[in-house]
Amino acid sequence: MRATVLVRPKQGILDPQGEAVQGSLRKLGFDVSRVRVGRVLDVELAADGAEEARAQVERMCVELLANPLIESFEIQLEAE
Repeated sequence: MRATVLVRPKQGILDPQGEAVQGSLRKLGFDVSRVRVGRVLDVELAADGAEEARAQVERMCVELLANPLIESFEIQLEAE
């Protein structure tokens, strides 16, 4: 099973990387009102079905891949 995890700062949390990208885009002439920078993780895992895979990946996110205090995460599962 393959999981794609999108991790990004929660609403209201400062995002200095996003602000830097936004400023640079504006300097290049793009009319952008907001940019948030996150990261994408692709995880290959062994699981007996989508429910077990989702539970494993959620645990991975809470324990290591994301900081639940300041980051949110979205999980997308894809069967092989």
